Amino acid sequence: MPQQHATEPNFDIPRPPGATAALVMADGTVLWGKGVGAAGMSVGEVVFNTSMTGYQEVLTDPSYAGQIITFTFPHIGNVGTNFEDIETVTPAARGLILRADITDPANWRANRHLDEWLKSYGLIGLSGVDTRALTRRIRDQGAPNGVVVHAPDGNVDLKAAWRLAAGWPGLEGMDLAKDVTCTQQFSWDEGEWSLGAGYGKQTEPKFHVVALDYGAKRNILRCLASAGCKVTVLPATATAEDVLRHQPDGVFLSNGPGDPAATGEYAVPTIQGVLAAGKPLFGICLGHQMLALALGAKTYKMDTGHRGANHPVKELATGKVEITSQNHGFVVDEASLPAGVTVTHRSLFDQSVEGIAVDGKPVFSVQYHPESSPGPQDSHYLFHRFVEMMEKP
Repeated sequence: MPQQHATEPNFDIPRPPGATAALVMADGTVLWGKGVGAAGMSVGEVVFNTSMTGYQEVLTDPSYAGQIITFTFPHIGNVGTNFEDIETVTPAARGLILRADITDPANWRANRHLDEWLKSYGLIGLSGVDTRALTRRIRDQGAPNGVVVHAPDGNVDLKAAWRLAAGWPGLEGMDLAKDVTCTQQFSWDEGEWSLGAGYGKQTEPKFHVVALDYGAKRNILRCLASAGCKVTVLPATATAEDVLRHQPDGVFLSNGPGDPAATGEYAVPTIQGVLAAGKPLFGICLGHQMLALALGAKTYKMDTGHRGANHPVKELATGKVEITSQNHGFVVDEASLPAGVTVTHRSLFDQSVEGIAVDGKPVFSVQYHPESSPGPQDSHYLFHRFVEMMEKP
C-alpha cells in the first residue's frame, strides 16, 4: 500500500551550496547531494548493496527493477564500464546513491566513464550522501520508498519528489517480471568469459535446457552453456505446454524482480506442469521462490533483504560454507514448506532458507546467485549438479 501522511512535510529548507540532487523519502526525509548520471526524477524502493566490485553488473541486474541502489563501498567508477560486464541490455534499476564522486576509470578494460554510461541509459543518481547512515536506517527501519531527483541547475522540486515517493505502492504485490522478461523465445550459446579470449561459445552441447526468463542475468545463461547445455530461453508467461514441446532435458527457472506471489499467478501453473512431467529442474532467486510456491509453500517480504557479494551460506548436507552473491527482498517461509521438501542451504546471517530440494526427485533451487557476477565462484558446482541430474536416466 502507498505510504500515507496526514500533512505534507515542510520543504521550506535551504539547498546546500553546490547541491544539484536529492533523495526524498516517503516520510519526508531529504538527503542532499551532487547529481550523477542523467537528469530527472525516479521513484523506487531504496536498498543497499555491500559488494566491493561489480557495480556495472549490479546496475544491469534485472532483479533490481523498481529499486534505487545505495552502494556501501565508496569507490564506484574506478574500473569504468565496458561492453562485456553487463547482465542485460537495458538496465531496470531506478537509480543509485553514492558516498563519493564517481572515480575516474583506471582499468585496461574500461572504454567509458561510469557517469557517461549512466547518462546513456537514463540512470539517475547522486553522490555525497552519508551512505553508512542511510544503510543503518534501512537496516533498522526497513527499505523505504524514495525518489532520486537530479536537477543540474539546482532547482530540485522537493514537494513533487515527496508526493511521488509517498504515493508509490511499493514492491509488495507488484509483478515486475513481465517488465524485464524477453518478448519472444531465443537461443543462447555464449559461454563464460576468460582473460584474453573473451566469451566462449558452446558448439557441442550435451543437453538441451529450457530457461524461463523472469529477468535472467546473462552470466547465468553463460554458466549453463559452459556446463554443456544448449539453452532455449522462453518468456516468463510461457505455459507448461510451451516448455515441454521443446522436449528439454532440463528446465531452468531464472532470477527476477518483484513479488514472487504476483508473478506466480501465471508462473506457478507452468512450473507445476513441468514438475508433473518429471523433468530435472533448477531455480535461482525468484525462480527458487516460485518453485517453493509451486510446491505449496509461501513467501514473504523481508525488512531489508540480502544484497551483496559477501553473504555466507551453509550447505547443510556437507557443512560447507559458501561465500555467495545475493540480491533478493523476498524469502521462502520455511514453516510453510510441505512434507517431502528439504531445506538444503541456510543463510548464516539470519538463518533464512537459501536452498530447497524435493526428496527423491531431480528438483532443487537456491536463493543466492551461483553465477558469480559479481561475486565469488564458490557455488559454480550447482550448474554441474544440474547437468549430473540430466545425465541420469
